Amino acid sequence: VKPRDIVTMEAVKNALAVDMALGCSTNTILHLPAIANEAKLKFTLKMVNEISGRTPNLCRLSPAGKHHLEDLYRAGGVEAVMNELLKNGLINGKVKTVSGKKVSENISGFKILDKEVIREVSEPYIKDGGIAILWGNIAPEGCVVKRSAVDPSMYYHKGKARVFNSEEESLEAILNGKINSGEVIVIRYEGPKGGPGMREMLAPTSAIAGIGLDKEVALITDGRFSGATRGASIGHVSPEAQAGGPISIVKEGDIIEINIQENKINLLLEEREMKKRMENWNPPDIKIKEGYLARYSRLVTSAARGAVLE
Repeated sequence: VKPRDIVTMEAVKNALAVDMALGCSTNTILHLPAIANEAKLKFTLKMVNEISGRTPNLCRLSPAGKHHLEDLYRAGGVEAVMNELLKNGLINGKVKTVSGKKVSENISGFKILDKEVIREVSEPYIKDGGIAILWGNIAPEGCVVKRSAVDPSMYYHKGKARVFNSEEESLEAILNGKINSGEVIVIRYEGPKGGPGMREMLAPTSAIAGIGLDKEVALITDGRFSGATRGASIGHVSPEAQAGGPISIVKEGDIIEINIQENKINLLLEEREMKKRMENWNPPDIKIKEGYLARYSRLVTSAARGAVLE
């Protein structure tokens, strides 16, 4: 089987649908654009919401729910999830796989053995997929949230920005009780260029949950998250701060409005003020000035494109 026979747009759409059903990782929205780029496929983040809009969330794996990977395996595994999607016309069974067989052949005979762990399409946790892409003036190229791990009370949130230029700065504030209910934590200069390398923001999100604010505080970043993240944690804000994205001009006390149901995220500033701030902004020095990471920082593209190199 040739690689180009496997990495097709239908295969990418299948992968997205399965991820939506599982409610899994925001990192998928880095991996799939990067894979599509290698295969010369025209992948866009709009596809994510299109597939999410027709693919229900069938699993609630930790930290979004009480079930773990061993529970998923016992309940029939990913194959059972895929077969449920196939039966309902939500994935393409004719797609070839690395086994040399079609998807439909690989998952034939797999059934849901525990409907508490893997729900049927007719009775999902939510009717949309586990991941959503948001757009707005603070993220013109998009950003990603793991909707399945967000409490419904946080689907809409408006609050004052608390701005930090690194993960370490934000963590110090969280752990020392400097974050208040209702605020929006902004962590920037942690994207592909600014990191460099886009570190996982697991520590801040875990700390927020640890102090009991995951249903009261939102977090947005041009960095990324691990699969253990829960709450209104919004990552991959693009363009990133180091590249001059609007997240770079957010100030303490600015109001940020997040509407996950409508796929929107906005800095509530007049366009004139945003333009003025952008004109006065200058990029900070790249953190690492020599070696591979310095070259990487110069060449890497937006997270919206999979952070591929040009």
